[in-house]
Amino acid sequence: MEINRLRSFAAVVKYGSFTKAAEQLYLSQPTVSTHIRALEEQLGCQLIVRTTKSTEVTPKGQELYSYAAGILELWDRAVRACRDAERKIIHLGASTIPSAYILPDILPEYGKRNPNTYFVIHQSDSQGIINGLEENLFDLGLIGMRPKSAALDSRAFYRDNMVLVTPVSPKYLSLQAHPATAVQELLKEPIILREEGSGSGKNAANYLERMGISERDLHVVARVNDQEAVKNLVAGGLGVSILSEKAAERFVQEKRLLQFELPNAVPRDLYLVWRKGTVLNGNVWEFMTFILKTQIGKEDERVKYPDI
Repeated sequence: MEINRLRSFAAVVKYGSFTKAAEQLYLSQPTVSTHIRALEEQLGCQLIVRTTKSTEVTPKGQELYSYAAGILELWDRAVRACRDAERKIIHLGASTIPSAYILPDILPEYGKRNPNTYFVIHQSDSQGIINGLEENLFDLGLIGMRPKSAALDSRAFYRDNMVLVTPVSPKYLSLQAHPATAVQELLKEPIILREEGSGSGKNAANYLERMGISERDLHVVARVNDQEAVKNLVAGGLGVSILSEKAAERFVQEKRLLQFELPNAVPRDLYLVWRKGTVLNGNVWEFMTFILKTQIGKEDERVKYPDI
C-alpha cells in the first residue's frame, strides 16, 4: 500500500471533500481521486461514495480510517526519526528544574564536544513529560520525580534539596537567628504552592505529609505552574514557598529571597526517563552517558553512576 494513497483517503474523510483534501495536501483533485480509486481496487471494497452533492464514507471506509490515523502517525514518526538520526537531532522533554537550571549548564559543554548535534526541547511539568514519553513524542525526558509508568525506565542523574524561601524583610531576617523553630513559624504564613503535576509540587506535598502537616492547615494564597513566577511572587511579598534549592539559588545569591533549610527534609533526585524496550540511537545514548558522567556525584556521592 502506498502511503500517499492512504494519506489522500484520510484527508478526504477528515475534511469531507475531495477539493478540501487536495488543497490541504497540495495536490490536484484528480490526483486525490486517483489515489482513492487505486486504494479501493487494492482492498477490493468501496471506501467512499461520491455524488454531485456529497461525499459519504462507507462502513468499510470508516473502519479503515480508524486504522489510517495511527498508521500515518507511525509513518511520520519513522520518517522523522530517520531524518533526525541523520542530522543528529535529539528531542528532549524537560520539566521546569532541568530545563531552566540544569540544561543551560549541560548543553553548552556538550555542544562544544558535539557541534553537529541539535536539540528540540519541549518544556512541561513532570507529568506532562511522562505523558509525552508514553506517546513516544520525545527521545528522552528529564523530570523531577520517578515515573510510575510501566512503559518507562529511569535513572537518577542529579540530587537536589527542597528549601523554604521567604521575602527579604526584617520580620523574616529575625527568624534566621532561630532556625530550629523558624520553619514551623513560617508555615503559618501565606504560602504559594506549585501545581499538582510538577515534581517540585509533589516533593513539597510529600515533605508536608511526612511532617504531619495537611494542606488544609496551610494558608494557601496561590497555586502557580511556573517556578520563576513563584520566586517573583515570594520576592514581591505575597507569601512564602517551598522550592528547589537549585531554582532558588540565584535569587538567594542576589539577596532577593531568604532561604531556610527544611528540618528532616529528604533530598530529591532528578531523573532521566525513556521508553522501555526502545533501542536508543547512538546520539541519545551518547548524550545520556554525558549527563550521567558529568552530573552524578556533583550534589551527593550516594547517587551512583548506573549502567544504561
